[in-house]
Amino acid sequence: QVQVVESGGGLVQPGGSLRLSCAASRVIFPIATVGWYRQAPGKQREPVATLTSDGNTNYADSVKGRFTISRDNAKKTHYLQMNRLNPEDTAVYFCDLEFRNGVNYWGQGTQVTVSS
Repeated sequence: QVQVVESGGGLVQPGGSLRLSCAASRVIFPIATVGWYRQAPGKQREPVATLTSDGNTNYADSVKGRFTISRDNAKKTHYLQMNRLNPEDTAVYFCDLEFRNGVNYWGQGTQVTVSS
């Protein structure tokens, strides 16, 4: 069983930054796609950003220019750098790792709260 662990969430003031991290407990197959999603209270989970193994990225319109998805192959860790945060970014953020065998795993989520 693969466990996916997110970290880096917390409370930040509007305009601030956070960097979320995501790592798998073990990597049997190469990771094909990494996705960051978020779910605000009372709302459905929505995609935030994705990164494919060949480097293609995709962002939700609401975060373009503020968020950056990346990976560190040496550390086998994936990141979501979030800048210029605003209260609408408050949500639980989830990492989804899809391996090349077609199986994907979700993390438990990390809370991001943007408030003054």
